[in-house]
Amino acid sequence: MAGSLSQRRKRFAFSGDLRLRRQSQFRAVLSAGIRKSVGPLNVYAFPNKLGRLRLGLAVSRRVGPAVFRNRVKRRVREAFRLLQHDLPRGYDLVVRARPHDLLTLAEYQRILFKAVRALHCAWTNKADQPDSGSASSPSR
Repeated sequence: MAGSLSQRRKRFAFSGDLRLRRQSQFRAVLSAGIRKSVGPLNVYAFPNKLGRLRLGLAVSRRVGPAVFRNRVKRRVREAFRLLQHDLPRGYDLVVRARPHDLLTLAEYQRILFKAVRALHCAWTNKADQPDSGSASSPSR
């Protein structure tokens, strides 16, 4: 009985295998991915074959000083960590922040959930459409 209880327990870690680290990974998501803008965040998604979500953050100097940028990144990372089991799996995500006032963790969670859910719907609709033979890139 104790073994089955531990199997149901969800891990909320944000380990290295859940991060996008290489520039090539970011480029793949940004160039071929679909974008959803919600509030101060632009979220890009691209399907992966890993069966899990991976997150990459891009917060430019226009957002504010280093202390503020790091605070934004920590909150978005924490929002992702807490939502990872509620979001659709199998996507690489890149989150770009635009200049804004710092939001609460709950607001970042709401924004991230809404954006990823919309991106998942966009990718499933795109996969359901028959190929029209055009070589156009995905809409952004």
